[in-house]
Amino acid sequence: MPPSARPAPSAPARPARRAALRRLGEWCARHWLVVVLLWIVALAGVQAANRAVGGSYSDDFSLPGTQAQQGRDVLQAHEPAAAGTSSQVVLHDAAQLTAFQPQIAQAVSSLQQLPHVLSVQSPLPPPGQSPPPGGPLAPDGLTGYLTVRFDTSPALLGTGFLPGVDAAVAPLRAAGVQVEYGGPLGELARPAADDRSSEAIGFAVAVVVLLVGFGSVIAAGLPLLTALVAAVAGLGALGLVAALSTFATVAPTLATMIGIGVGIDYALFLLTRHRQNLMDGVDPVASAGRAVATSGRAVLVSGCTVIIALSGLSVSGISFIAKLGAAAAVTVVSAVLGALTLLPALMGLIGRRMDRFAVRRPVAEAGADGQDGNGQGADEQGADEQGGAWHRYARRVEARPWRYLVAGVVVLAVLSIPLFSIQLGHVGDGADPTGFTDRRAYDLMSQAFGPGSNAPLTVVVDQSDVPAGARAGVQASVQQALTGLPGAASSTPPQTSPDGAVLFATVIPASAPQDRATTDLVNRLADTVLPGAVAGSGARTYVTGNTAAQVDFLDIVSSRLVPIIAVVVGLAFLIILAVFRGLLVAVKAAVLNLLSIAASYGVVVAVFQWGWGGPALGVAGKVPIESYVPMMMFAIVFGLSMDYEIFLLSRVHEAWLRTGRSQDAVAHALGITARVITCAALIMVSVFAAFVVSDNVVVKMMGLGLAVSVLVDATVVRLLLVPAVMTLLGAAAWWTPRFLDRVLPHIDAEGGNA
Repeated sequence: MPPSARPAPSAPARPARRAALRRLGEWCARHWLVVVLLWIVALAGVQAANRAVGGSYSDDFSLPGTQAQQGRDVLQAHEPAAAGTSSQVVLHDAAQLTAFQPQIAQAVSSLQQLPHVLSVQSPLPPPGQSPPPGGPLAPDGLTGYLTVRFDTSPALLGTGFLPGVDAAVAPLRAAGVQVEYGGPLGELARPAADDRSSEAIGFAVAVVVLLVGFGSVIAAGLPLLTALVAAVAGLGALGLVAALSTFATVAPTLATMIGIGVGIDYALFLLTRHRQNLMDGVDPVASAGRAVATSGRAVLVSGCTVIIALSGLSVSGISFIAKLGAAAAVTVVSAVLGALTLLPALMGLIGRRMDRFAVRRPVAEAGADGQDGNGQGADEQGADEQGGAWHRYARRVEARPWRYLVAGVVVLAVLSIPLFSIQLGHVGDGADPTGFTDRRAYDLMSQAFGPGSNAPLTVVVDQSDVPAGARAGVQASVQQALTGLPGAASSTPPQTSPDGAVLFATVIPASAPQDRATTDLVNRLADTVLPGAVAGSGARTYVTGNTAAQVDFLDIVSSRLVPIIAVVVGLAFLIILAVFRGLLVAVKAAVLNLLSIAASYGVVVAVFQWGWGGPALGVAGKVPIESYVPMMMFAIVFGLSMDYEIFLLSRVHEAWLRTGRSQDAVAHALGITARVITCAALIMVSVFAAFVVSDNVVVKMMGLGLAVSVLVDATVVRLLLVPAVMTLLGAAAWWTPRFLDRVLPHIDAEGGNA
């Protein structure tokens, strides 16, 4: 029998699971005071613990086994004063810096006494000597820099390290010299991230959307309150975890963004069911239990899907990226817990007063069982009246599915065009706001020494296995290879470590740190120039330093992006297949989500890399796409898109199991979910888009990319492509080979009416 002719199968019963969730919802609603007090105590406790022992956040791009890390290790073993992480303390004055020699000498001495400082190089030559060309003092004598080397990245030392640095350079500032911190030290001195403006904007838009969508102040406030409490609790828990392991500086912002977005969505899905139950005359406690047993199951499945997608980042093998996924997963967990426990408690507290402070007449929605808002059965003739405009729209899509399918694909294809020119890289200090000290240091260095001075490369040659008599020849060959090197502004003569086993030199690129030319120079030095210079000698060569480490990071991330995409898509495919028992439904979900993500990538490339609107967002010039942003966006977006996928398809599946008519099922589901999906998407878009006001360019990228992806997913995909594809597939969408049906676990997304 062909799939289209098969009768609708019966829904697998899961009474025990439904009963457990129903009892949880009813208990929380009945004992609302206990639940609310437990949440207050937990919230206060985790915040107090976070303030007492919570960790800090810093960026560490180092990767064991890379050539940059190996070069640093070699240098550390033979010449510790030249190893470590270097940062610049940039000095500038309208007068000659030589006039401030006593203050500079005092600053050098004070910096050398700080913990974790290996060495400090003064910009001034010894008395009686002229400054060498290409050295740390500009030809006009107005700008110079101290090179401070640390035994660890300053970003890992915490802001408590800064007062000592400030005290060391205080005499210079007192004399009127401009002092700015560059490199990792400048990153440490950046103002702490403040997401309150972004959160306020996102919440303000959410309030308006919910008031319009629900027409009730109380109904609009419950999702916001639940999401806020859950997000704050999750961030406190993340701070405690950060005390045990280092998380990136963007981690709390990312966790806030995701936690608030999914928290509002999850609460909205449950509250929609609960409110409809109340309109149907169900007791508030029983209604809360039904909502948790039905939509709460969809929230649980969606939350697990998001977490699984984020866990897919661990496939990269890069702890920096895996921890970003873990940070976001923490607030997703808290959002699910808040929706399943705190929200039912608040439902019990409010009781039947949900629409007491109404701003417009509440609108009933059709139930999942085909009943209208008054509990009356709905026949086919009344279907249009139940679903209203959305139901009629679904009927139009069903009448001309190919037209809507082609229109949606064309929109996504056009938005995806910039993706084919994507340039991954690292967003340098030059893109930061001018109020940041690292940006001011970057500008001073660029004006005085050229943009490449912000990306010094350290060349390391390990000649431990080279006979003593041949080492002079290796040194001469390396110096010759570095002289006049294409893409380099200058290079220093190779120096020898005290034991003579290691050569090291500094190469200054001619281009800025974030330029592709700088990346090409690093790769050319590591792959061809240096190996060619020492060929046959037995020496080993490395290129190290902050910029080289970032290039290594970029190479590894780029090489592992495809496996991560494959893993995340595969996991999501299996989840959809297990939930809905439809092979083509799962394929459709994977393909359409890939298309929507490609469109969001294209918009990010156009705005930041091409510069289309970047200045309006506070981005100075064109910047590459931060290497890990596409990977993070993919995992997050693919997970979040499952929210709407599961919410819509679960209603389609319910109707199809009940009636066996696939087209009617699509129209019915779209009619009763489109308004909720639209409200949820507008809220999540506003939450994500609000983060473009952040001072962090990477946060801007993530905020814009996630906002665009959710907008595209909830409009073009859910309202154009999904109805069109489901109409074209018909009953075949729910076909699954028998061998798969036997081995797949049974996951009931909503469980029908519990």
